[in-house]
Amino acid sequence: MFKKILVANRGEIALRIQRACRELGVRAVMVYSEADREAKYVKLAEEAVCIGPAPSGQSYLNMPALISAAEVTDAEAIHPGYGFLSENADFAERVEKSGFTFIGPTADSIRLMGDKVSAKQAMIKAGVPCVPGSDGELPDDPAAIRRMAKVVGYPVIIKAAGGGGGRGMRVVHTEAALVHAVQTTKAEAQAAFGNPAVYMEKFLQNPRHVEIQILADQYKNAVYLGERDCSMQRRHQKIIEEAPAPGIPRKLIEKIGERCAAACKKIGYRGAGTFEFLYENGEFYFIEMNTRVQVEHPVTELITGIDIVKTQIMVAAGQKLPFTQKQIEFRGHAIECRINAEDPFNFMPSPGRITMWHPPGGPGVRVDSHVYTNYFVPPNYDSMIGKVIVHGDSRDQALARMRSALGETVVEGIQTNIPLHRELFLDANFLVGGTNIHYLEKWLEAHKR
Repeated sequence: MFKKILVANRGEIALRIQRACRELGVRAVMVYSEADREAKYVKLAEEAVCIGPAPSGQSYLNMPALISAAEVTDAEAIHPGYGFLSENADFAERVEKSGFTFIGPTADSIRLMGDKVSAKQAMIKAGVPCVPGSDGELPDDPAAIRRMAKVVGYPVIIKAAGGGGGRGMRVVHTEAALVHAVQTTKAEAQAAFGNPAVYMEKFLQNPRHVEIQILADQYKNAVYLGERDCSMQRRHQKIIEEAPAPGIPRKLIEKIGERCAAACKKIGYRGAGTFEFLYENGEFYFIEMNTRVQVEHPVTELITGIDIVKTQIMVAAGQKLPFTQKQIEFRGHAIECRINAEDPFNFMPSPGRITMWHPPGGPGVRVDSHVYTNYFVPPNYDSMIGKVIVHGDSRDQALARMRSALGETVVEGIQTNIPLHRELFLDANFLVGGTNIHYLEKWLEAHKR
């Protein structure tokens, strides 16, 4: 096991990794920008290093600063968390070349799965079902693009190969709009991701977003930890996640889970990862793989009893997975609400000082958050300030526990999206389960303030 790990991230995930290190008896070095000097994990740190000013380009995205911090503190490994440099193959490569262990997959795996075109081709080879569409990058020939769209069938969606986070996508309903949409998406992809390649997929009308969590070691052992339903989202950003996914037969989950684990073995994947699918009419369609820990990993931890972050660290240290697929048991139901510092209905960010922070408690309630009373939420980063997660014996019990937890949560001094969550947990369709990825946006339109 490592003696010392540098945590190359901020916010609640930095605190989460710090806690996992403590349990493993590993010293955690916390990095922070000038804006995050007062964060809880910095105050709790045995060692902390300031890596630059508030802008993330000069701090959390500054590779030389992070590697220097690891060098001066004698860290042996770097955990990238999620976001920032967690899926940057160049960073993973630089970490390893500088003599540290990158807690995640190899740079080659990140490159393969980070490019949506190569990821899709790898999954087709591995027998994982994909959305019908182009076999690879779209050609420059407009006639060839039109022919392809005819075969796939309208509506189609044009996606950036290097895209992510809901950016670099455009839905096309008619042939007349097709070529212009492709050109515009290419230009946007070049500007946003430095890669103009785009590809085409069938646009599914009412799918759910269901993902499979996997863990793999360097000895070709891989397991799946069930599924999560992340369909409650706005502008492709998830707001509520749950496990298991309501109303999907276990046999289907087992079949797709086994294929995902087999695909990991085939591509030599190591660490934690998530296969994201669209699910419609009893069929799964692969859309992308996230080669890191996910924001929503706690719901899987609560239904399996497996600590995903600790397992990531153990696997990176060269240990074998401490369990087999047969040993994994799924118990009860878990739900997570992301708590964001924003107006609950127009979503304008609401940074500022928290004058009162009172998190919920009670049986089956977990809160992952780096904030506290008198903490200043900086305006420089993502608006998420924490997550409320509940576990119950059944989905109904989990829903009741979340309603109670949201009712107990007090955040004063800034606005949060808690009022939105409280309303959604009274919504009849959500309570039944199985709403699609467009449901929340339609709900918001119908409940405009």
